[in-house]
Formats: sequence, C-alpha cells, structure tokens
Amino acid sequence: MSEHPEQGQETQHNEAHPNQAHQHHGDDGGGAPEPDGGGISPATVWDERYRSKTRLWSGKPNPQLVREAGGLRPGKALELGCGEGADAIWLAQQGWSVTAVDVSAVALERAHSHELAELARESVNASNGDIRSRITWQQADLTQWQPGDAYDFVTAQFLHSQELDWRIPLRTAASAVKPGGTLLVVGHHPDRLPPWGADHHNHRDMFYTADDLVRELGLGGPEWQIEVLTSRERPVTGPEGQEATIADVVLRATRLP
Repeated sequence: MSEHPEQGQETQHNEAHPNQAHQHHGDDGGGAPEPDGGGISPATVWDERYRSKTRLWSGKPNPQLVREAGGLRPGKALELGCGEGADAIWLAQQGWSVTAVDVSAVALERAHSHELAELARESVNASNGDIRSRITWQQADLTQWQPGDAYDFVTAQFLHSQELDWRIPLRTAASAVKPGGTLLVVGHHPDRLPPWGADHHNHRDMFYTADDLVRELGLGGPEWQIEVLTSRERPVTGPEGQEATIADVVLRATRLP
C-alpha cells in the first residue's frame, strides 16, 4: 500500500478489490471498491479506479513502514502492492534498491512520475547533479507473480481484498526474503475496522490478526525470528469527516541465516 488517502477521501486503502483485488493497499481506514461481478480483470478494475482521481492516496509513506524500516541497513527491497509509489520512493530515498510491483499500469505510471519529480528535486541540491533511480517498477497480478530473486527487505502494506486470498501474496513475500533479511507485513486488524465501509465488515476473512500471519506464513519455526508482533492504534478520518480509531496489525520478522 501503500499510502494514506487524500483529504476528504474515505480513509481506507486499496483494499477490497473487485473481482480479485488490487494488489496494492494503502493505509486508509477500511473502505474498498465494490466487486464488479463481471469477470473483468483486476488490472482493468484498478486502472479504472486510479483514472477516477488524479491522486488516490496522499503521497506519504505508510507510518508503520517508516517506523519499522527506518533503522535497517539499506540493500535490495521488494514491495508488493506499491500503488502510487510513496513507500517505494521513501525506501529509495533511504538508500534501498527497490523492486515495486503492482497490478495497475495506471498506478505504476503515476508512481514513476512521482519518482521523477522527487529525483528532479533532489538533483537541485546534489553536488554533481547526478541523482539516479533506485526503483524498478513492475506490473503483475500478485495471485500469479513470483519473485526471481531474494531480497534483504520485503514489505506488503494493507494487501486486503474481497476476492484475493491474502495468504497467496503474503506467502510470496515471505518466500522472497533472503537469509538475514527482513519481512514486514502491515494490515487492518479485523476487530478494529472503522464504523463506515460496512461492506468490509461483511468480508472479515480478507483481514488478519498478527497470530494469523505467523501461522499461515509459517513464521513460527526455527527459520524465523519474530521481531515485532503487535497491533497499533491510530486515528483515521472517514469520507464525511467522521473520526475513528482503528488498529494496524504489524509483523516484522527476520529470516535466520
């Protein structure tokens, strides 16, 4: 995910995804597009959703990502569900070489544009003016995509959808972590969803607890060391200015060498 919604927009992220679900999810409060029911591909559905607004998310990196990854030594990173690119751009600015994957070509085009704008700003202050991209943007359906490499850091933020079994992309995320690397998964806690977006409350199986993640991703064995396993409250604002407190599930784990 990726990112906070724009002011006045429903604070929920790319979550519920029609017909399959978007593989990008941001840090909003729990709303999601209605299932289209017409057999349309998830790429088409999410392309249309992005085209409906000039910016779907706030452009700010997710706070749990900043908190958990801020102290890590940069290396190769993978983000599943990058959306408009705020998280990937933030990681690149911290020194990471990032592979950022999303189902929507429209979102990726927008993300690349945001990256170019950031690079232009950075080059103004660079001593030699040579600021180069650290991000590879890749379009893919996360129900099928598999990484061709292993990564020092893998993150998936708010990968929730009515049609996508979250276990599929999150198991992919765990499998992509190299020995000594870090996995970070963040999502909405099923018992702390906002009072708006009632449709999400009817699809609680698209959310997970921290214990669900450990069990379903196989993180309880000797191969992994759990560093953070918690839920954290934060305030959100609804589409009509409603205020609520929700909770983010946060899991950070290290694959042992």
